Amino acid sequence: MAWLRRWAPELAVTVAVLVGSLFAVLNDGAKPAHHAAVGWVLTVLGCAAVFLRRKFPLSVAGFTLVCCALYYPLTDPDGLVLLAFAYALYNAAAAGRIRGAALLVVAAMAGVAVGEVGSRTGRHVDNFAFFLMTGWFVALVAGGAVAHYRAEAERTKEAEARARATDERLRIARELHDALGHHLSLINVQAGAALHRRDPAQAEEALGTIKDASKTALQELRATLGMLRQAEPSLSRVAELAESVGASGLTVRTEIDGVARDLPPDVEHAAFRVVQEALTNVAKHAGANTVVVRLGYGADVLSVQVDDDGRGGDAPPGTGIRGMAERARALGGELTAAPREGGGYRVRARLPVR
Repeated sequence: MAWLRRWAPELAVTVAVLVGSLFAVLNDGAKPAHHAAVGWVLTVLGCAAVFLRRKFPLSVAGFTLVCCALYYPLTDPDGLVLLAFAYALYNAAAAGRIRGAALLVVAAMAGVAVGEVGSRTGRHVDNFAFFLMTGWFVALVAGGAVAHYRAEAERTKEAEARARATDERLRIARELHDALGHHLSLINVQAGAALHRRDPAQAEEALGTIKDASKTALQELRATLGMLRQAEPSLSRVAELAESVGASGLTVRTEIDGVARDLPPDVEHAAFRVVQEALTNVAKHAGANTVVVRLGYGADVLSVQVDDDGRGGDAPPGTGIRGMAERARALGGELTAAPREGGGYRVRARLPVR
């Protein structure tokens, strides 16, 4: 049953304390019990407090220590209420109250020492038992601390795993948006053109472009879902992008500043996706005739700039620009997207080259 599994440790401690105390009384039956009622009340209170250890770990440990401090000097024979304190002490340390648990150990052993020194009937705890009890309590606190830090490490590991899973989901979402959004936008533009063109040759050309775009979209989808890192996009495919967008009637020019060279895969990937998303937005929203893609190869930075001569104005709401900015920031770079003073729109990204 669920409640039995939940309270199993507390029930086990309670049974051990009560049964052990009962056996101590029965085995000492030749002597009259001393303040037996008080002893049983303190025993029951100590056991009952253990059931609150999840909510108040340090308070329960302190309360059971008080029960022990009253029980052993006042009653006879000695029961096992100390076991309740030991369990509560371990639980307090395991709950992260390590300093408080250590202070309780100091208080407990100081109380034993003071009680032994001031006892009128002689010592009840010899040196060996005193040091043994001290070592036992220290071991309980140390064991609880180890359990606490292990649990913290597990929680940290789980949190990092969740964060990595979230980042991976966002990365896949960006990949799907960038890859499929671009090609589907071209398909939409070409489908609209085919519907309004009366010339069969022009309509056939638009349908051919739709076929090629849909084929590329399927290839990108398979690569993204299969996590085929070796098939990641690179800047060598910018010309291919320009050609696909040019099929919709736009004039796309590609300009290169500096000497083109191989870049880290993550930089090339991000730069390609920025160009792809910018061209997609131009084809869908800008109403432009010409687009210029400039790639600037600096010593330690790659600049990507896409200018169009369209209507300009504010960017349409959506995840495109936000996704481009996230890619740039992930590499320590930056991205700006705003209307140009002379008309049209400009997307510019600066990506550090590590």
